[in-house]
Amino acid sequence: MATMVRWAPISELASLHNEMSRFMNGLLEGNGRTSQSWVPVADVWETEQELVYAFDLPGIPEDKISVELDDGALTITAEREREQTVEDGRYYRFERRFGTFSRTIGLPQGVTEESIKAEYRNGVLELHVAKPEQPKPRKIQIAGTEQKTIEGSAERK
Repeated sequence: MATMVRWAPISELASLHNEMSRFMNGLLEGNGRTSQSWVPVADVWETEQELVYAFDLPGIPEDKISVELDDGALTITAEREREQTVEDGRYYRFERRFGTFSRTIGLPQGVTEESIKAEYRNGVLELHVAKPEQPKPRKIQIAGTEQKTIEGSAERK
């Protein structure tokens, strides 16, 4: 017996859009074959005392991660190695990226190495950057000139 299914053109358009998007991303990124560079996702948030940067780095050992501060910029570099454990030697789909990445973020002026703390837990690297103390406004005394009145006109001394 035949089953009737209501045609939903909007649903099919959404599905087509998703497929085209994946296809175009595959062309631009090399679909995992020609380009092995990758950049992990990051979250950034701010509290009263600090800025926090969180990077997803699953499967990367701590000794393969480097965090460097240079001239007001923080550079995070890591390397994910490709696993070669395939039982029958065939890949049906290869989407996980591997290789080295580097990401540089600018920091507020006045941040020092001592004000940065790094934690790596459960594949997430969190960098806690203490906010530098903002310079307080200073009042500048203005040196003025005295004025004398001579016969109705002002004369500077």
